[in-house]
Amino acid sequence: MGLILDSSVVIAAERRGETVAQLLRWVFAATGDQEIALSSVGLTELVHGIYRAQGHDARARREAFIRDLLDAVEVLPYTKETALLAGKLDGEQQSRGVVVPFSDLLIGATALLNQFSLVTVNARHFRLMPGLAVIEL
Repeated sequence: MGLILDSSVVIAAERRGETVAQLLRWVFAATGDQEIALSSVGLTELVHGIYRAQGHDARARREAFIRDLLDAVEVLPYTKETALLAGKLDGEQQSRGVVVPFSDLLIGATALLNQFSLVTVNARHFRLMPGLAVIEL
């Protein structure tokens, strides 16, 4: 069992000017000492943010933060099994009128498949996924 960091947690820490070590201490303080990972989809969201940064300094700061984060945590892949689970969850939820944004669906499915909890600062969409343990900071 471990934790997947939603991109919202990483973005919040970077915007506060924290280091990766401070981010990880913050998560450990709130959740206990557990394995921490990113999903490959969450990493895609973070890299997207690098290239949307306004100005060279902001881009360099974000890129350095993500590089440090990748040195500290594992990235869990989006696999065939993850795709099958995400499709099942999405179909079941949409048949009930519940729509989970696509990237959140993929991140949540990665957490579920790996039996990890999901750590986020915005739990609204993740709470729509049955069986997903969500920790809101």
